[in-house]
Amino acid sequence: MMKFTGLILAALMAAAPVAAQDRTEQVQFAAGTSGTTINDTVSGRDAVLYKLGASAGQEMHVSLTSNNAATYFNIYAPGKGPGDEAMAIGELSDTINDWRGALPSSGEYTVMVFLYRSAARRGESANYTLNVSIGGESSAQVQGDYADGLAGGPDFYEVSVGGGDTLNMRAGPSTGEPVVTKLASGTQVRNLGCQMSEGQRWCRIATLADPGYEGWAAGRYLIEGTGQAAAPSAPQGDMPTAAEQACLRDVTAVTNNPDVVLLGSEFSQAGTMVRVGVGPDQAPWQCIAYEDGTTAEIMSLTDEGSL
Repeated sequence: MMKFTGLILAALMAAAPVAAQDRTEQVQFAAGTSGTTINDTVSGRDAVLYKLGASAGQEMHVSLTSNNAATYFNIYAPGKGPGDEAMAIGELSDTINDWRGALPSSGEYTVMVFLYRSAARRGESANYTLNVSIGGESSAQVQGDYADGLAGGPDFYEVSVGGGDTLNMRAGPSTGEPVVTKLASGTQVRNLGCQMSEGQRWCRIATLADPGYEGWAAGRYLIEGTGQAAAPSAPQGDMPTAAEQACLRDVTAVTNNPDVVLLGSEFSQAGTMVRVGVGPDQAPWQCIAYEDGTTAEIMSLTDEGSL
């Protein structure tokens, strides 16, 4: 067996290449826009992977400028990434680092920015500007990786957000659309189909309570669900749960109106979404209530204020 002295072993370890530490960024377009400009830095053997969603038949345009001529990009189709065959290579484009083309499938594309091998080995770095846009009509339903409930996808989703946050359900597939309601992590919703908009996947969903809500939510915060976690609204005349009582109490305080009535609630492990009617017309309000008796996200669901 070959033996190494401590000095030789240390020299061999120092000569070994350092593993790349690729960084992944989720690209989002501003509401109502079809593209974005990103200013960033890449160094050595590391790469930056930009993820964005698009529909089959749309056109993607990617251009890159940098203070280091050894900076390039590759584009990978949905389900592929570094190590796989690239769909487009910036270095081989008709105009170097400027590519435009129709997209073959619906899903999440990856744009990888990196330094050419010789520059990477020397540990060089680069400041760059990456322009990404997606044009053309989005398909009504996203197939394949983002199949809707009628095309093999899940019938139900579960809201998955961290840090006690809530997920906005919006009136349309855009961050510029008004918020219909807020959903706590763990809430079960019905899947009504997904589509691409503003560089990301949006899913049309409906809550399971009756009466409930229907709207759109960012797909990256939805995982496959069971449809079994939602608790039914309290029957008329039953004593409200502790969470429902907490929301009734705090909505009363916020609106300064004691005329409040429980409209319904949906339970999740992270918190219970409670809907309350305020005033003689039962203007809808909502809050998220927790096991310790606290509440959050108290909001009116109309423009009628506290009445």
